[in-house]
Amino acid sequence: MQENLTEWGKNIETVTLPRWDELPDIELYMDQVIGLVGRYLSPILTTQKQALLTKSMVNNYVKLELIPAPVKKKYTRVHLAFLIAITLLKQVLTIPEIKTGIIYQGRASGIQKAYNIFCETQENTISIVGKQAQGLETKGLFTQKIELEYLIVTAACTSLATKLLAEKSIELTENLSIAKEEDTHEL
Repeated sequence: MQENLTEWGKNIETVTLPRWDELPDIELYMDQVIGLVGRYLSPILTTQKQALLTKSMVNNYVKLELIPAPVKKKYTRVHLAFLIAITLLKQVLTIPEIKTGIIYQGRASGIQKAYNIFCETQENTISIVGKQAQGLETKGLFTQKIELEYLIVTAACTSLATKLLAEKSIELTENLSIAKEEDTHEL
């Protein structure tokens, strides 16, 4: 089990999210957006049993005013940034909580800066749990004061990172239990 957890930790420790300037600066169709979000997030959300993002989800996010409506059925980097953040955050927060957090962070920092801060914070927290999974010493998640305007994003990203570690540990424990049961039955 420890070998698998260490390997997972090595893989997830170096995960990166695309920054604002790395997102496509062209208009995209729904299928392209869904494909890109899936590609960007698949290294992080590896154990999903359902689609990370669907057309219905995107349409619901528009109806709930979580993301702006597309123009002539085309989506921009603004949509991509929102959908990346929402897809990750919905792993640990409710849609109303995400909406409140996105509105707050967007007003506090502006959409572009808020998105880049989210990406950096998420990468940092995932890197820490990746190191913990490898059995490496870490300085912890909250070693310095967090400014109030970044408290929401930091807490949400930390929740997701630790949830990923818990899920992977549970998955490996279940696999180990199944393997032991199979060995017992063979005897």
